[in-house]
Formats: sequence, structure tokens, C-alpha cells
Amino acid sequence: MKPIYPYPPLLPGILVKRYKRFLADVELATGEVITAHCPNTGPMTGVSTPGSTVQVSRSDRPQRKLSYTLEMIEVHDNQPTWVGVNTSLPNRVVKWLLENHLIPELESYNQIRLEVPYGQDKKSRIDLLLTGEAADLPIYVEVKSTTWAKQTLALFPDTVTTRGQKHLRELATLRPAARAVMLYFINRGDCTHFAPGEIADPAYGNLLRQAIAAGVEVLACRFEVSPTGICYKGLAEFLPRMPI
Repeated sequence: MKPIYPYPPLLPGILVKRYKRFLADVELATGEVITAHCPNTGPMTGVSTPGSTVQVSRSDRPQRKLSYTLEMIEVHDNQPTWVGVNTSLPNRVVKWLLENHLIPELESYNQIRLEVPYGQDKKSRIDLLLTGEAADLPIYVEVKSTTWAKQTLALFPDTVTTRGQKHLRELATLRPAARAVMLYFINRGDCTHFAPGEIADPAYGNLLRQAIAAGVEVLACRFEVSPTGICYKGLAEFLPRMPI
């Protein structure tokens, strides 16, 4: 399967530790220990174990405080699997897919807009707004990256997320005047199913089911992550409740 979204050149290393949320010490293959930016605000449950093999990118931009970025971590839950941890990438990948009309569930549209204000107070911004001909409903798409898994079940969130809860409420208010879509970007290739992570945030699971009842659509999109790029693998099976 050909990668659809290439990574920049990456350097392998070993995770020494992740700390202060945004920092990760990594020992490169040369033996040098560097501090990389960790672009992930969540706890990264199950995917930030010291000693794990990682891949980092390097930037030469002088305005950056840290030259390196932590891009992916290898886990061994089911089989050796790369997990993408750079949360700035999913929106770019989804935009690329939409530009090439590779998500058939999200048709039809001829314009893609990013970070459009919406909601009653217009203080929130939707990740992507798709618009088409006058007869078609606009499509509001919120993207959430998920890295947490139990066996082959991907879960979101892995911690209490008041921001995520707010997004569900706001998506529900868009119905029926527009299509409202919650797109879960499963940032690892070993998961075939998706469910809300209710053991981490029970309120989120309840709000997701309420949003679905109001007409919000759920797309749990599977991605294969590797040092060469990211491949779209289609939809995972969605479970509205986490199995006991």
C-alpha cells in the first residue's frame, strides 16, 4: 500500500522520557541525547513508555526553540506498530484526502475551508467546512486524533476532555441545517474497531450518543503509520459503547 502522505526525513531513536507534556528526551542512534518537542497535549496512554523505539524529525528553522519533533512511537500491544503522536498532522492528512476526494462518505463539495468560526457565540472553530452547490448541505468536520487502544479497539478520549465535550454539543446544534461529522483519526494501523473511551471520560461517551441521536455522523478512519508515510485504510467498525 503506497503512503498517501509522506513524512519528512526521520531519525530513529529510543525514548528516554516524556515530561512537562511537550518535551521528550530521545537517544539517537549516534548516542546523542536530544530534547524533542512533543506535539501532543494528552497523556498518550500506553504509547509513551521509556525505552520505546521512536522517530523524530529535524527542522533548521532558526526561530524554533527545539530543532527536533517527536513524530511516532513503536508499540507492541498486538504486533509491532507505529503510532503517530504529532497531533498537528491529522488535519493536514484529512485535508489532503478531501482535496483528492478519497473519503466517499463526505461528498459532495467543491470548496474546503479551514478553522471556520461556528457555534452560537462564534468562538469555536470547525476544523474543516465543506461546501458545494446551493442544494447541498454544508458539511462541518471535526477531527480528533486517537492513539489509545485496547487490543484492536481504538478509543477516544484517553482523559477527561471538556473541550471535546463542547465540540460534541456544538456539532449537535448544527443539525438539521447542516451535516455535522465527528471524524476520529485512528493514528495506528493495528485497530479495526472504534469506541468512545468511557472509562477515561464517561460524560464524553454519553454526549457522543446524544450527538448521534441528534444526527451527528461518526467516521472512524483507520491509518497505517510508518516512517515513510501515512496510508488511509478506510473505516473502522464503530461501536457506540465501549465493550465491557
